[in-house]
Amino acid sequence: MFLGSIAAVAEVIDRPASEQVRGALESALRYFRQAAPKHTSDEEESLFPRLRDITDPNLASAMSKLDALEEEHRWANPLHDVLEQLGTKFLTEGDLTLEEIERFRAAIRELGLMYARHISIEDTIVFPWASRVLSEEQKSAIADEMAGRRRVKLVVIGNTPHAQ
Repeated sequence: MFLGSIAAVAEVIDRPASEQVRGALESALRYFRQAAPKHTSDEEESLFPRLRDITDPNLASAMSKLDALEEEHRWANPLHDVLEQLGTKFLTEGDLTLEEIERFRAAIRELGLMYARHISIEDTIVFPWASRVLSEEQKSAIADEMAGRRRVKLVVIGNTPHAQ
């Protein structure tokens, strides 16, 4: 959702910003600054280590995806930095040079392609696999760690954890 918002901003970043554009850009930058690193930590500190502890030769293909996802996290960081730097400059100064506009748009294009592939791997391979092979205790521990990163408390209603 936030990538779509910032991509829409990229289309009009060569013009003065309306309040709607400013709001969308501020929200997207805040997401990439605050929430995206937590998502990366959720995977790299909580989920992936537990999945790597499972030894099943039938899962070798899925295991190889974890390394690729981690590499994409590192690959995306400099692109996030470009968006942060140029997006903040646009919000502060009201415009960007032609070169900066192209750098902003190129970063969005690259992130869009990467995230489409990344999310597809997560949704079709890694998350379904994790759902099958992790115990309820492991899933609960992951949920608690994720909640801790967000400083929220989880309560279970029925069998489903909810943030409080």
